[in-house]
Amino acid sequence: MSVPPAGDPPRPLRIANASGFYGDRHDALREMLTGGPVDVVTGDYLAELTMLILGRDLLKNPDDGGYAKTFLRQLEDCLGIAREQGTRIVVNAGGLNPAGLAAKVRELAGRVGVEARVAHVEGDDLRAWPGWGEGVLTANAYLGGGGITACLRAGADIVVTGRVTDAALVTGAAAWWFDWPGGQYGPDGDGGPDGQYDSDGDGGPGGTHSPEAAYDALAGAVVAGHVLECGAQATGGNYAFFGEHDPRKLLHPGFPLAELHADGSSVITKHPGTGGLVDLGTVTAQLLYETGPVRYAGPDVTARLDSVRLTQDGTDRVRIEGVRGEAPPPMLKVGLNRLGGHRNEVEFVLTGLDIEAKAAFVQAQLEESLGKRRPRELRWELVRTDREDAPTQETASALLRLVVRDDDPELVGRRLSGAAVELGLSGYPGFTLTAPPGRGAPYGVFEAAYVPQGEVEHTAVLPDGTRQRIPAPASTRPLEPVPPPHLPPPLPHGAVRRAPLGRVAGARSGDKGGDANVGVWVRSDAAWRWLAHELTVECFVQLLPEAEGLKVTRHLLPELRALNFVVEGLLGEGVASRHRFDPQAKGVGEWLRARYLDVPEVLL
Repeated sequence: MSVPPAGDPPRPLRIANASGFYGDRHDALREMLTGGPVDVVTGDYLAELTMLILGRDLLKNPDDGGYAKTFLRQLEDCLGIAREQGTRIVVNAGGLNPAGLAAKVRELAGRVGVEARVAHVEGDDLRAWPGWGEGVLTANAYLGGGGITACLRAGADIVVTGRVTDAALVTGAAAWWFDWPGGQYGPDGDGGPDGQYDSDGDGGPGGTHSPEAAYDALAGAVVAGHVLECGAQATGGNYAFFGEHDPRKLLHPGFPLAELHADGSSVITKHPGTGGLVDLGTVTAQLLYETGPVRYAGPDVTARLDSVRLTQDGTDRVRIEGVRGEAPPPMLKVGLNRLGGHRNEVEFVLTGLDIEAKAAFVQAQLEESLGKRRPRELRWELVRTDREDAPTQETASALLRLVVRDDDPELVGRRLSGAAVELGLSGYPGFTLTAPPGRGAPYGVFEAAYVPQGEVEHTAVLPDGTRQRIPAPASTRPLEPVPPPHLPPPLPHGAVRRAPLGRVAGARSGDKGGDANVGVWVRSDAAWRWLAHELTVECFVQLLPEAEGLKVTRHLLPELRALNFVVEGLLGEGVASRHRFDPQAKGVGEWLRARYLDVPEVLL
């Protein structure tokens, strides 16, 4: 049975991930439970868009909605296995209704005849707070791991949470396993009596480590959790250098697990015999994913990403160490989802010659047809998928996409679809649409807000129903920018060749609200000496003209040979608003890698 081991130091915690999003591989939970020994299996089901989806589900089903229902189907297949092995399960599948999902898990356990102690974490739901304004569908604070720790300490076999940070699934379990203070510290910032550090987490003076070491350990767990949280993205999925490996090996990548040590260091690996790979590149890519400044802030600790060191520790094993931690910020992030209005989309197919003239003609026709009573936003985009002297009709065609938005569903629905269809016999030569326009649909808008940590009622509801309030950290530290590190010496001047950036660098990109992040890394010191000087903000904007006019910030991570760019506003009002055709910026990194620049021949 997986219980925190006695002894000093305790053995490492083997903690796995079985879900990176709502809709991830159904069999992953079974794979992680049966593929090898694990103490805890986590599952991340929540994203900004998921909270909006669950919010609409809760409106339709107030008594039985708002949580990730796929988790129940996964658990029905695996609950017996988990209990037989003593493996704990910690998931944020509770979404907007963790109490409702916890009740369903108890029902499931009774139905299949497996005894299971179920607990849940709540307090993240802040919809009732004043000051959000109108139209707020969801408002959820990103809680830390303290509630999870309390549930596990009370003997829970399964812990269901609502909105916690993705890494909290790991930090909460780690604090239970190693009997850490759980990120909560006393008047002098250490969890024990004034002037005495409580390293053994019992409220007394035990232990010899410093408070800084406690933050470092917790920050190390945060970094391990960040690597695990997106599942197969750490084991070869969505990997820039996938072409360097046998495709058969990557067809069905195994999910990742971490061997987490008491000092916060870890080894990222996967079960033996599973697909995929774990190497410096796959772990670096995931470390850069959806991050921003060097100070990676969380509710329990701020992790310094510029301190992370990676080493290959054998086949499919990457060691993470050196992570430094600092006191968390005084404010908690809150994700707000609003209904922003209604949107619709029409896509015209333009074939053959005079593509740009055809596009201008149909745009003028449609806008004249709409007259003065038109949607408040009309966004046209010509996508040149056509080729000259093309051998097939499809490759001879371009796409003209129109996206409209308005508060009035009529203006984006029948009025738009009627105006577009009526051009069928009076438009440009070869007029056709990819599909008939629909009636339109509501869209959401994401916004981040911040509230004081102490004003959020972070609560663990233990297996026996006891409600335990989780106190906010006593010590906090406002976030400040980190001074930029010294750049390495540039490469000596030499011959260069026009080549795609991706011949030298990997990249991974993602979304945070309306902002996009693009992490770029290289695999040799020579390449880093070139990249750090060459890929400036100005060069980045030249390579990605869509970033022109937006605020772009570059963060340096020399230990990873990496740069992280944050492009504010590239995604408009967030993924649910579908501001651009790639609303989560998943492909922006690959677009950057495909852009040409002068690359030193010694690197090619």
